Amino acid sequence: MDEMTTHEPIADSDISATATQEHASAEDTPNGGPDPEGSSNGGPATEESVREALKQVMDPELGVNIVDLGLVYDVEISQDGKIYIEYTLTTMGCPIGPLIEHQMQSFLENVPGVTSVEAEMVLRPPWSPDMMSEEAKAALGYF
Repeated sequence: MDEMTTHEPIADSDISATATQEHASAEDTPNGGPDPEGSSNGGPATEESVREALKQVMDPELGVNIVDLGLVYDVEISQDGKIYIEYTLTTMGCPIGPLIEHQMQSFLENVPGVTSVEAEMVLRPPWSPDMMSEEAKAALGYF
């Protein structure tokens, strides 16, 4: 994925970070000035750090996180810290998609290296209980 569009930059909600960036010295950045708004909040993001943050996003009906449920199909990270997440829901008519996307944005905004997040809900392949981790299967009594 070479070019991505984003829903909204995460750094817009972090006023204190923006204030800190405005007062950064010229030596702090490669271009000789403060980091632009929406810039990375640390080193490069990793798939592991993104998935760990996504483990905080819980399915409110099942009480299990979306990673262990197998709802996160793909995580892509561009060189400039833009995160693309492909995910699904347990059922096609499940109404929690917007809630899950909002939680993804909230938990990923503190991951070092993340500059923006784009989440796309897909229905193929359809989710099945076989996609759950062993921990999720045990928690839900699925054997």
